Amino acid sequence: VQLQASGGGLVQAGGSLRLSCPASGRTVSGYVLGWFRQAPGKEREFVAAIRAGGITYYADSLKGRFTVSRDNAKNTVYLQMNSLKAEDTAIYYCAAGVPYSGSYYRDSQFQYWGQGTQVTVSS
Repeated sequence: VQLQASGGGLVQAGGSLRLSCPASGRTVSGYVLGWFRQAPGKEREFVAAIRAGGITYYADSLKGRFTVSRDNAKNTVYLQMNSLKAEDTAIYYCAAGVPYSGSYYRDSQFQYWGQGTQVTVSS
């Protein structure tokens, strides 16, 4: 499975971005699809994940501003980010895998990763 994240860029605080991550090589309809991010000097952290059936999980600090979705027909996962803040600046990575129940926030549980897309929020 190959993942290709895109949609990052420079945006002012309060703005929005929509990240996309199409998968190729095989269908990911049965996988959990996730988003993680890594800010400069910090460890990679969980952002959101969506199960094959559409159940979603979010980092507590991001609930209400970020929305993860998937289109199985397009083999793609999305991340809609609203009301962006300077602290959202990071490289955003998409991932696919079969994590154990309750472990969606662990990056070690995801087997396939995209290359990352830079999101920069200016204050």
